[in-house]
Parts: sequence; structure tokens; C-alpha cells
Amino acid sequence: MPLCARQRCHAVLTGLAALALGLALTGPAAVAAPAADTWTEVGSDRADPLTESQGLASVEVPAGSPNRYTGIGTIPLSLSGRGWNHVGDPDASYDGHYVEPYQRDDGNTKMFRVRAPDGRWSEYVHTLSPGEALNNSWSAISPDGQWMLAGEWGTMNRLLVFPTPGVNPGTSPSADLPQAATVHLDHAVRDVQGCDFLDGTTLLCSSDDPAGTLFGITKPLLRIDLSAPPNGTADITGHVSALRQLPLRSACSGGFEAEGIDYDRRTGTLRVIVVSPGFCVLTDSKTYRFTRG
Repeated sequence: MPLCARQRCHAVLTGLAALALGLALTGPAAVAAPAADTWTEVGSDRADPLTESQGLASVEVPAGSPNRYTGIGTIPLSLSGRGWNHVGDPDASYDGHYVEPYQRDDGNTKMFRVRAPDGRWSEYVHTLSPGEALNNSWSAISPDGQWMLAGEWGTMNRLLVFPTPGVNPGTSPSADLPQAATVHLDHAVRDVQGCDFLDGTTLLCSSDDPAGTLFGITKPLLRIDLSAPPNGTADITGHVSALRQLPLRSACSGGFEAEGIDYDRRTGTLRVIVVSPGFCVLTDSKTYRFTRG
């Protein structure tokens, strides 16, 4: 099955429903959320199925930069013509570097496309480590800008750590982007579509888990507490907890798809894309907004 189908990418060009990936897996009982870590829905905006259906990122530099989104319609022809046919959830560093994760259906590489604050684009290709999945679902840049976390698809017990392309001085478009370390999770996660740093040791993640057996709910908003800030020199651990189910509202019935996530530290606003089922992918898919407390 093509990689994009395994991730149940929406056939937005024709308005068809998402492909189902109903994994009949069992897992441990739900993990309790940290005390008082409550995220309350405060509003929503329509998510365009072509250009806002995969991910989103708030960009701080240059000042006044608009939020950026990804979807099948944002993939440049120059990339899709070379096989890079899926873009995941992007992120931006605090100095304004913007990173999009790309994958293809074959080969042994994944790619991160970087836009510098001055507008220049560059590409950083990573050769898969032994046992690494081909999927490149999301990127999350640490607050110090030097390290980037990325995730694979399916049921996983780890996150991958890379030097942030274009920011970390050890990276170059002409050299392979190496995996620097691993975050070992204390609880399995499934189909994570995006993560963003809340602070130096806390991640918020959107999971498209269709089964609900890992945490007792489907499509959960997850929190991952890291044992230390990532530094690329040593593996660290992550404690996983489920905070709530993401909103699942539509005029159509069927399978929703939780997508990318963004936390804007300037406003304290968390945003998560949820794509509607069936033909309602075209009409009432939403980017939901949350605030803490």
C-alpha cells in the first residue's frame, strides 16, 4: 500500500473520505494527565482541505509573519516531481527558521525543507537509521533552536532527535542530516501527527489513534514530559499522558483525522487541525483553538 495511504491521507482533490487504518491493538490502561493541565476549547476556524489539512506553525521572526500551513496543495511541483509527495506538520524556531518534514513512497531517505528568516529555502536529507520507519510525520524545534524532534507513524515507543537543519551549525544541505539521539517513551503512542514544545522539557502532541486502546480515548491530545532538554549527545526519556480527546464534530459521520498542532508562546494559544469525514472534509474541517486552564 502506498505510504500516503498508510497514513490515511485525504483525497482532498476529489473530496473523498479518508482511508481507514483501524488497528485492532490492545494496550495498557489510560495514563493519568498531570494535575491541573487542562486545555479548554475557545474557538475554531475552517481548515482548507488543500492547503491547511496537514499541519501548521506560528512564525515569530520576522515580526508580523503570518501563520504557515501545510497540505497537499502546498507541496511545490519541483518536490512532488522528485517523489516528495507527503508533507507533515511543520515548526518554526524562535529565530524564524521554518521547517517542513517531507517523505516519499520509496527509498531510504526523508527530507526537511527549511525556510530561513530572509526567505531562502534549502533542503536537508536524512538517510534512515537502522530500523527507522520511512514516515516523516512532524517536526518540533526545541526552544534553544539547536535540536529538532521528529516522529514516525504507527505504534511507537520513541521520538527521534536531530540537529535542527539550518540552525544548528553542524548541519549543511550538502551533508546527510544525522539522527543525534532518541527520546525513549514510557508509554506507547500511536499515529502521532504533530508535536510542539510547550517549554524546554514539555511537548504537546496530537494523536490520530483510531482505536483508543492506549489511553481509553480516540484522537487524544498528549503531553510528553522529557527527563531533560534534548541536547543531541545523549538519549533521554519521556513520560506520556493523555490530556483530553480532540473535538470530533461534523455534519458528516465517519472517521475523523487529527492532524498537526501548534503552540504560540506569544498568546498561549494551542491550535490543532481536525479533518472531517467523508465529503465534509471540504466544508467543516476545523483548526481548533485552546487555552490552558
